[in-house]
Amino acid sequence: MHRSFLLYRSRINGVFEQFGTNEAGFDVLACLRRAEPEFRRTAGELAKQTLVTTGGLTLRVNRLEEAGLVLRERDPEDARVVYVTLSDAGRDLVDRVADAHFAELTRMLVGLDVDQKDRLAGLLAVLEGSLRMAELPVDEGEAAVDRTA
Repeated sequence: MHRSFLLYRSRINGVFEQFGTNEAGFDVLACLRRAEPEFRRTAGELAKQTLVTTGGLTLRVNRLEEAGLVLRERDPEDARVVYVTLSDAGRDLVDRVADAHFAELTRMLVGLDVDQKDRLAGLLAVLEGSLRMAELPVDEGEAAVDRTA
């Protein structure tokens, strides 16, 4: 699993580098791209969806804002709330990177037939659930395991 992950990451990072971005930046841009129709989320929503701390997200958003890919604005009614919005340049970039990203994923899976891809997708979903369950405190994780038994 680890070797497969390293091969995957190397190939995908190469795609990101072709466009002058990286996995972290693409993750934020893609999250905003999916937030139709406004292409906007609060900083808290972005942190939760990208699985990073708010401090880590701030660094990512700072870089993207400096590059003109996102805009940041405070909520007029609650100054504690910050919105991050995809700029037109950010939308163009994320669309081009996503096309190249999905083309590379297709190339990486060329050795699998349709049934194998379906099984792999199902097993990866099970693995993700297992990994998430392992993050729970011991008593909650045990309760989750007991419910599935």
